[in-house]
Amino acid sequence: MAEVEDKGADDMSEAPKSKKMKYRKDKPWDHEGIDHWKNETFTPEDMKAPLTEETSFATLFPKYRETYLKQIWGTAQKKLKEFGVAGTLDLVEGSMTVATTRKTWDPWAIINARDMVKLLARSVPLDQAVRIFEDDVACDVIKIGGLVRNRERFVKRRQRLLGPGGATLKALEILTSCYVMVQGNTVSCIGPFAGLKQARRVVVDTMKNIHPVYNIKALMVKRELMKDESLKGESWDRFLPKFKKTNTKRRKTAPTAKKEGKVYVTFPPAQTDSKIDKELTSGEYFMKPKEKEIRKREQQKAKQEVAAEAQKERRAKSFIPPEEPSDRKKRMAAKAVKKEAVPRKEKLRKT
Repeated sequence: MAEVEDKGADDMSEAPKSKKMKYRKDKPWDHEGIDHWKNETFTPEDMKAPLTEETSFATLFPKYRETYLKQIWGTAQKKLKEFGVAGTLDLVEGSMTVATTRKTWDPWAIINARDMVKLLARSVPLDQAVRIFEDDVACDVIKIGGLVRNRERFVKRRQRLLGPGGATLKALEILTSCYVMVQGNTVSCIGPFAGLKQARRVVVDTMKNIHPVYNIKALMVKRELMKDESLKGESWDRFLPKFKKTNTKRRKTAPTAKKEGKVYVTFPPAQTDSKIDKELTSGEYFMKPKEKEIRKREQQKAKQEVAAEAQKERRAKSFIPPEEPSDRKKRMAAKAVKKEAVPRKEKLRKT
């Protein structure tokens, strides 16, 4: 009996495993000390074989960028050669092309090269566009041309994003750790992923008539709150500034007097005579062409004579002598002179 009890105890200790854990095996290479979010660098040794297919991207650039691209294209090609990517500049077609080669050791390098070419076409300088090859840097080209319909309003809001002397744009760059370039209908941003997200939000809100200063203030507050470790698990809404939309009242214009409407007439007005009707009434319609010319000359001569007489009268006015003052006016002028002379004499006596 004791042996049977011992066997039952052993069976109870060896309980069957659940189906969920049936195929789970220990992973000695995976432990708590590993940082799964770390971006590991990709080296040429990691590429065991060359790429099997060629990938290429082409971008058009405007005419005004041609001279700058000529100057810096040699430096850009050196950077592309570091990753085994080929680049060509076609000045006739106005395009830049990048393509993979058998020496390409980083598969993602062609995507970075495509972004670099796109940024160069959007007036971004080379020293900033080259940063796209860094692991923790990305780019975002924000299209703002279709966000506002009215062209004048679009230009004003785009200028509001720049600020006086570029101060607003500089503040945005410092807070987001991104390089921001406003050019035409696009805004090009280069920087970390979190900064790009913030920059896009500010740009889109500015084009939606929300002043960038409000968003910049919120970013400044968030930057200070990030330093306090005790607030990591709390909501920051109570610290962030809240701005209410205010509709400014427009000035009421003085009510204009209503124009009196025209009296409604049931019958339409009489039809005006045409040119032929007028010629028929005057008899000119039945005249010969030569007679018409003679009559026309006579009318012109009559007009010229009237104009000449009016001009003679105008010229003759300058030769008409002015009216001499009457005796009464002469007396009044003499009295006025005497009144002015008396106080002058008194002053001379006092001195």
